[in-house]
Amino acid sequence: MRDNLWAPWRMAYMEQLGRQEHADRPAPCFLCEAASCKTGTDAARSRLVLVNDARGLLMLNRYPYTNGHLLAAPVAHRADLPDLDADGRRDLMELAMLGEQVLRRAVNPQGFNVGINIGRCAGAGLPGHLHVHVIPRWSGDTNFIETVGQVRVVPEALEQSFARLEATLKDMGE
Repeated sequence: MRDNLWAPWRMAYMEQLGRQEHADRPAPCFLCEAASCKTGTDAARSRLVLVNDARGLLMLNRYPYTNGHLLAAPVAHRADLPDLDADGRRDLMELAMLGEQVLRRAVNPQGFNVGINIGRCAGAGLPGHLHVHVIPRWSGDTNFIETVGQVRVVPEALEQSFARLEATLKDMGE
């Protein structure tokens, strides 16, 4: 008999994609909405925004590959790297670096995947707003259930990850 593994947060993502494909107008950009939230407010917490400053945004991914999966993004809605000036590209990389630093302190990963998906065919779930994925990795975090069952096991709730990372950023003086 096959056991079920429940991942109810994925349904919200799948439904959102379906609505976007059939909508007369595209859905609002969640990164632009997050950019309207001041760090440390209830609005920022509800959108999982850890940092919103002159450099841009650092936030938890609501649909993570692993616990602690972060997104770094410019505040400006830009689709491609050449759409950012040199300062914007530098700021984006500084936020990605901050993401790596806070994850090292907070969850002690053994490695990272850091990358940008540009265009839907390249895997971008939000192709219009450039963002960098900072994904902590551990030895053995991809295993039988994920490979054969095509599911992900995320061992920590988003709220717990957010609280842990928010406290670590505060300890770091950010």
